Amino acid sequence: MSKQSLPVVQTEPCCSPLVRQPLTEDWAGDLARMFKALGDPVRLRLLSLVASHAGGEACVCDLSAGFDLTQPTISHHLKVLRETGLLECERRGTWVYYWVVPAALAQLSAVLGSPDVSTAQLGTTAPAVLA
Repeated sequence: MSKQSLPVVQTEPCCSPLVRQPLTEDWAGDLARMFKALGDPVRLRLLSLVASHAGGEACVCDLSAGFDLTQPTISHHLKVLRETGLLECERRGTWVYYWVVPAALAQLSAVLGSPDVSTAQLGTTAPAVLA
């Protein structure tokens, strides 16, 4: 008996919600808080460090080493990321472990994502990972 391939069904919308329809007031408020949190280079780097860490979670002790900032400042930035819903955490003994909330990243991607954008349109400063 031969296996037949199933037809490919496109499950993603043709364009991002931002282009299809106006955002609701609540959703725009939530997104604005997340984007504002990511507007700080330290917080953007922290989110990236957590997301790219082995196992998908990172101890605060692993995150502090790459910054010329005090521990209270790092903790403040992590708190902002938690309050906006981008990170979650759990205390294990004396250390706190952080992980990215996939639904929050998906929400940011969905509102901005567009299949019509090519890497050529992003300009020459686009990182190689986008190519």
